[in-house]
Amino acid sequence: MNVPNPPQGGPRRSSVKIGSASPHAAGFAPTLEALAARGELNEVIKNRVGKACEILDSGLSVFANGFVKEHNAADLLAAYGEVRDGEVLEQAGPFRLAGRIVSLRSFGKAAFFHLLDATGRIQCHAAREILGEEAYALFKKLETGDLVGIRGTLFRTRTDELTLRCSSLILLTKSIRPMPEKYHGLKDVEIRYRQRYVDLLVTPRTREIFLRRIRIVREFRAFMEREGFLEVETPMLQPLPGGATAKPFTTHHNALGLQLYLRIAPELYLKRLLVGGFEKVFEINRSFRNEGISTQHNPEFTMCEFYWAYATYTDLMDFTERLFAHVAEAVCGGPVIGYQGLSIDLTPGTWTRMSFHESLERIGGHGPDLYGDAGALQAYIRQRGEKIIAGEKLGKLQAKLFDLDVEPRLLQPHFIHHYPTDISPLSRRSQEDPRLTDRFELFIAGREMANAFSELNDPADQRRRFEEQVAEKEAGDEEAHPMDEDYLRALEYGMPPAAGQGVGIDRLVMLLTDAPSIREVIFFPLLKPES
Repeated sequence: MNVPNPPQGGPRRSSVKIGSASPHAAGFAPTLEALAARGELNEVIKNRVGKACEILDSGLSVFANGFVKEHNAADLLAAYGEVRDGEVLEQAGPFRLAGRIVSLRSFGKAAFFHLLDATGRIQCHAAREILGEEAYALFKKLETGDLVGIRGTLFRTRTDELTLRCSSLILLTKSIRPMPEKYHGLKDVEIRYRQRYVDLLVTPRTREIFLRRIRIVREFRAFMEREGFLEVETPMLQPLPGGATAKPFTTHHNALGLQLYLRIAPELYLKRLLVGGFEKVFEINRSFRNEGISTQHNPEFTMCEFYWAYATYTDLMDFTERLFAHVAEAVCGGPVIGYQGLSIDLTPGTWTRMSFHESLERIGGHGPDLYGDAGALQAYIRQRGEKIIAGEKLGKLQAKLFDLDVEPRLLQPHFIHHYPTDISPLSRRSQEDPRLTDRFELFIAGREMANAFSELNDPADQRRRFEEQVAEKEAGDEEAHPMDEDYLRALEYGMPPAAGQGVGIDRLVMLLTDAPSIREVIFFPLLKPES
């Protein structure tokens, strides 16, 4: 029997009254006092604790263990949902299920309730004449939210609903807090994100999003493996925050006396593996960037980076089209999906390919007289309310112009390629124009979905790029890339020509679940602490 133990030195006297003289009441005193201190204690919770004490007084546990679950609700509904023969249903069992009571209708000597498990919900029937006096007396003390284990056989009610008739029932976990009254989802967005455990229970849409997220990641991984890529793992704690231009989170290793950084990207470690002879590698990774929070940004996020020796950025365009179409087909049933009122076509071969400067003209509506003139560009960007850092190069100014007037208009899949070298410190220069790089970014529904390029493997050129980044950091750019001597040493051993890409998994999930905010697709997004 699982009974809460009172503190040493005798039972603790609680200043909170729960309406129970049970000797077990003292075990709940710390919980009740904590709830009262936070202003969360109410009569419903006190009544639930009172019932828990009554169950304990009868010699039963309110947190039992050892029940073996053998069947799921969805499996029973799938196997017997169309069966109408009562004798066939009766002889099919018995079945053993476990889950949470999410609705309860009592009729004195019998009751109907719905049991929710990981696969769905099924109606159950509890009757005193079948369970017996003692077990039914326990059942009468149960409430919505309680977790139970049941054993029984199937039958159909007068309304033709498939139902499990309980022949035995055990309380597995007593729910102290009441569930939300309505089972059509939480309405308060802050509560949904902060108390995701409740949101998952009562909001079917939330549950569907995360089940689909799991499938998306699984299909993404399966596609990469079928294409011959090896899944690897690289450090999350790094001595230098490399692989992207972003402000890192800083931490400290006490034993070594080292300042370390949570990785902003796995890129430089994955390319070290190319040097080491691994030709096709990928990592579905957690990365961290010390930046603002928005509908598209969470400081902790998931992406996939992959690197392919002896391939170019154009190879990755074709590859990406096939990858996205495969995942959409597997998860959504086809390459044409709906997103926030848009119809997005991911069919390979239909995606637009356009150079960076061409996009500024054709989509942004700006000519070289603006985007080619640093002074005019600075004035325009300030007029639009954006900040300018002293000494920013033309490429960075053009990137800000792109963010303002081009990116929001890229609704169907667009590969924007040949970015300025100024904003591509790890990309290979274009042989046709060394001011540009063999790089593309993928945009869908007005947001960046992926970033890719033919990799820079010339150690001398890479050193010069790092030196330029260091100068920008010294001028005040907190996101500039640091000098990484070990990575340069790796390049000096020789890295094969290669192409690499990063795909934002969270944003891909947003797209394929029609979610407007990144917080909708992350189980536990970062929030300010509760006051």
